[in-house]
Amino acid sequence: MAKNKNFDLNKVRNIGIIAHIDAGKTTTTERVLYYTGMVHRIGEVHDGAATTDYMEQERERGITITSAAVTCAWNGYQINLIDTPGHVDFTAEVQRSLRVLDGGVVVFDGVAGVEPQSETVWRQADDYKVPRLCFVNKMDRTGASFQRTVDMIVERVNGNPIKIQIPYGEGDDFSGIIDLIDMELITYGDDLGTAIERHPIPENFREAAETERIAMIEQIIESDEFLTEKYLMEEEISDDELLAALRSSTIAGIVQPVLCGSALKNKGVQVMLDRVVQLLPSPLDVPPIKGEDPRDGTPKERSADSTQPLSALVFKLASDKYGTLSFVRVYSGVLRSGTTVQNSSKGARERIGRIVRMFADRREDVDEISAGDIAAVIGLKESTTGDTLCAPDNPILLENIRFPDPVIEVAVEPNSKADQDKMGFALRKLADEDPTFKVEVDDQLGQTKIKGMGELHLEVLIDRMMREYGVQATVGRPRVAYRETITRPARVDTTFKRQTGGSGQYARVVVEFEPMTEEDREAAATANKDGDTSFLFVDAIKGGSVPREFIRPTENGIREAVQAGVIAGYPVVGIKAKLVDGASHDVDSSEMSFKVAGSMCAKDGVRQAAPAIMEPTMKVEVVVPDDYTGAVVGDLSSRRGIIQGMEPRGAGVSTITANVPLGEMFGYATNLRNLTQGRGNFTMEFAQYTIAPQSIADEVIKGTM
Repeated sequence: MAKNKNFDLNKVRNIGIIAHIDAGKTTTTERVLYYTGMVHRIGEVHDGAATTDYMEQERERGITITSAAVTCAWNGYQINLIDTPGHVDFTAEVQRSLRVLDGGVVVFDGVAGVEPQSETVWRQADDYKVPRLCFVNKMDRTGASFQRTVDMIVERVNGNPIKIQIPYGEGDDFSGIIDLIDMELITYGDDLGTAIERHPIPENFREAAETERIAMIEQIIESDEFLTEKYLMEEEISDDELLAALRSSTIAGIVQPVLCGSALKNKGVQVMLDRVVQLLPSPLDVPPIKGEDPRDGTPKERSADSTQPLSALVFKLASDKYGTLSFVRVYSGVLRSGTTVQNSSKGARERIGRIVRMFADRREDVDEISAGDIAAVIGLKESTTGDTLCAPDNPILLENIRFPDPVIEVAVEPNSKADQDKMGFALRKLADEDPTFKVEVDDQLGQTKIKGMGELHLEVLIDRMMREYGVQATVGRPRVAYRETITRPARVDTTFKRQTGGSGQYARVVVEFEPMTEEDREAAATANKDGDTSFLFVDAIKGGSVPREFIRPTENGIREAVQAGVIAGYPVVGIKAKLVDGASHDVDSSEMSFKVAGSMCAKDGVRQAAPAIMEPTMKVEVVVPDDYTGAVVGDLSSRRGIIQGMEPRGAGVSTITANVPLGEMFGYATNLRNLTQGRGNFTMEFAQYTIAPQSIADEVIKGTM
C-alpha cells in the first residue's frame, strides 16, 4: 500500500471542468491527463476512447454521464480534477462536484459561445461561490469568435471576464496564442502540442496586443488600491504584481480570467494548466467549511488543517465490480484506513476500509488522505451522497446537498421472477449513486415506477440496469411527474374520536391552509431540515389548547397526507398549514390520535382549497438555420410553448428560446430533425411547475396523461 504523499496544501488544486454539452470538456480533460503524464496516448471522445468516459454508455453516446475524479501532477502541484457532464439531465453530477471543488475551468465553444447549459452551470458555480477561469475552446473551427464569446459571458451570465490571452488568428487561420501577461506568442511545433515554441509578438499583431494588455491591466488593478496608485503615478507594474492581484480577484470571485485554444488540436492546454496553478485557489485559500453540532444545532466551522478533528463529505457514490466507491472530500483532519468514524447525517458508525486514489478507471491504494484532499473509500455501508463523516468524539454535520425533484417517470416490469429480484437490487444500487433518481412501488398495482430528470437520464439508467446487472425488463412510455396544489385558503376544524373497550382516541385540530408566498418558501427552506420549499408548517397555538407534545405528531400527520393529493394522487406542493387551535383529552389523547387528526384535516383542507394539477414547464433553447425558424416557432407554439425570444447567432443560424410543458416535449428530438432536415438541435432544462389548463388536468385525472 502506498503511503499517501502529503502535499504542501498550498500546492493542491481541487478543480472541475464544467460546461455545456459538446463544448469539449472531456477532450480538454484527456489533454490534461496526457500532458501531466497520466496517460501515454490521447483518447478521443469521438472514437469512444476517452479515459474519463469509462462507462459503456459514455463511450457509445460520446457524452459524459458520471463525474470522474482524477488525480494528476503539474509542475510540482497536485491537481484533483473532476470532469463533469454537460447534459442537463445529469445536473446532479455537476452540482455535487461543484460542492466540493475549490475552483473551476469553464469551457466554452468558440463558435457557439455561451450556451444554455453553460448558463446553468455558471449559476450553480455562483451559488457554491466557485472561483473560475474561462477557456474558449475550438478556436480552430470555422465561425469561431473569441471576442463574441467574451461579450456573451458579460451579457448572458453577468460575468466579469478579463482576457489574459488572445488568439493568433481564428478559424482556419488559428495558429497560436498571444499571452498578454508575458507578452509573447506561443505556437506549437508538432501535432501533439508537446513542442511549445515562444516568440516575440509579430509586428502585425503588436498594436492589437498592446491595446488588449492595457485593457487587461486596467481591469486587474480596479480591485487593488496599491496597484491603482502605481498605475496613476505611471510607475512600472511587474508581471508578478499583476498575477498576484489577478489571483486575489479571481479567488474572491470578482473576475474570471479568459484563455483560449483548441483542445482537439492540442493547442493551449499546458498554458491553461500553468494559469490554473497560478490563479485558482488552494484549499487554504477558501473560507472554512460551515456546519453544525448534530447534538444541539450550534454552528461550527472547520478549516483545511490536518491537526483539526476530522470532517469530510461524501459527494458521490459509484458501483463497480469491486464494490461501492464513495468519493470523499476531506475538509479538516485526516481520514485513515482501518479507523472508525461517525456518519453524523445517519447517526451511525462507519469503518474506513481501503482508501484509493482514482486515475479514472485505474486506482492506487493509500493509507490516508488529509485536509483539502479528494479520494475514494471502498466498503462504506451506511453512507450516501451528501453525508458527513467526522470524528466520533467531536461531531459536525456539514450542510447537505439539495437536489431538484424528478420531473419524469416510467413504469418498469421485470420479465421473470429472477429478473424481479435482480431489478430490486439494481435499482437500489443506482438510486444510491444518483440522488435525482427515485424508485417507487405502487402497492395497489404492484408496479415499479422510476423517476428522473429527463428522457436521456432514465434511458441511461435503464440501459445500465440491463447491462451491468443483467436485468430483462419491459419499459413503459415516459410519463410526466405532475404535482397538485391549492389555489385558495381554507380553515378546517377536525375532530378524531374513537371509543373502544378501554381508553379511546381523541384529538381536535383547527388548521388554516393557504397557498405559499415567496416569503413562505424562504421560511420553509430554513425550517425544513432537507431544505424543502414545497411545504411550510406553522405552530400558532396560544394558551396550550394543543399540548406541546402533540404538535409534532399533528405536523407529521399533515406532511404524510400531502404526499398524495386528492385529485389524482400526486404530491401536494406550495401549501402552508397553520395550526391555530384544537383540544385534547387527559386520558384519550395520544400522539397517534393527533397524527390521524392532522392527516384527516389535511385531506379535507386540500379538498376545500380548490385543488389544481400542476405540470413541469421546461426552458427550451433551439438552435436552427434561419430557413427553418418559422416552422420551429410554429411547432413550439402548437406544443403550448410560450416563445421568450429569438436572436441571431451568426452564420445564418438563430436561437429560439421558449417555455414549454414537459408533457409536450416527448419525441421532440425526432420531430426537430424532420422539421430541419437534421440541422437543428435543442437543449432543455426544468424551469418551474405551473398550473395546468383544465383540459390537461382532466386527462391527468382520467389517467390518460
